[in-house]
Amino acid sequence: MTSIGIGTLKGAWFARNDGSGWELDGPHLKGWQIGTFAKAPGGDHLLTTSSSWYGAAVHRSPDMGEWTQVVDGPSYGENGDRKLEAIWTIHRSGDSLFAGVAEAGLFRSDDDATTWHPVESFNEHETRPGWEPGFGGLAAHRILQDPQNLERMWVGVSAVGVFYSDDGGESWKLRNEGVHRPGPGNEEYPGIGYCIHCIVADPADADTIWRQDHTGVYRTTDGAQTWHRIENGLPAGFGFPIVRDAASGALFVIPLESDQYRLPVDGKFRVYRSTDGGDSWHESGTGMPDVPTYTGVLRDAMDTDGDGGVFFGTTGGDVWATQDGGDHWEKLPGMFPRINTVKVIEE
Repeated sequence: MTSIGIGTLKGAWFARNDGSGWELDGPHLKGWQIGTFAKAPGGDHLLTTSSSWYGAAVHRSPDMGEWTQVVDGPSYGENGDRKLEAIWTIHRSGDSLFAGVAEAGLFRSDDDATTWHPVESFNEHETRPGWEPGFGGLAAHRILQDPQNLERMWVGVSAVGVFYSDDGGESWKLRNEGVHRPGPGNEEYPGIGYCIHCIVADPADADTIWRQDHTGVYRTTDGAQTWHRIENGLPAGFGFPIVRDAASGALFVIPLESDQYRLPVDGKFRVYRSTDGGDSWHESGTGMPDVPTYTGVLRDAMDTDGDGGVFFGTTGGDVWATQDGGDHWEKLPGMFPRINTVKVIEE
């Protein structure tokens, strides 16, 4: 059984395929903007919502049926000058959870997502006064961790850069050497100002990380101490998601024409695949639209199941899937509101 969560501007859907075709379940939390999906250590399913009126929240369900809001979710409190606008990602770390949010910050739960507390070492980082938002806001949207050493963590913040901790989040260092900065930078805090869109790591070698940035596609093999551009074969370096299929090691990106236009180059909507760690890229498989198509894919709207399945949703409301590592693509039934997130769900 393959199950994916589809989070949109107007609610959540679940798509399931037992080998006989796709079936849809939803909408859930109809009308709410969905941020991401996750699973708590105790087994409950989690999803996040946001609203310009009600703010951001975590919801939980034992069976993805009825959803209950977590009362003590991540919060900056009532009296500060920061507002928690959205919960972009929830990452499981052993028996704990980390949430990356906008306005950018980290929160941690050690009681199965019941209560959350701020990670002050990150939220009050010495460069914090210089943090500036990207076009999509000031968001901590990606959390990576070394599965062999949970003390080692990487966090991507738009438009600040990648941060690294080797002590479980007690302290943080910037890791953006070699990445082109889209703007002039900050004279007082010269290590920030990098608009990171997405990062993904090799689970067998946490020091090898791939980065889809505002200014291109990059790779590091030394734990993000240095980055190198890898765009051979791509029609453009700009884009949002980057994912890796654990079964084959293949990487997938969806290039767009520049930060100014943000459209498929010449209307040719394609997923590009690399089977050599990013040294070269090629159009993947068959099944993509053969007519001009002007849509995009957001940074959290692409995921893999680790066994050849790759799934993504577009800003135009379509969901696409391959279950053979990108050789053949199919469009799922249905057309959805603008898709924010697509996640493989562990039932």
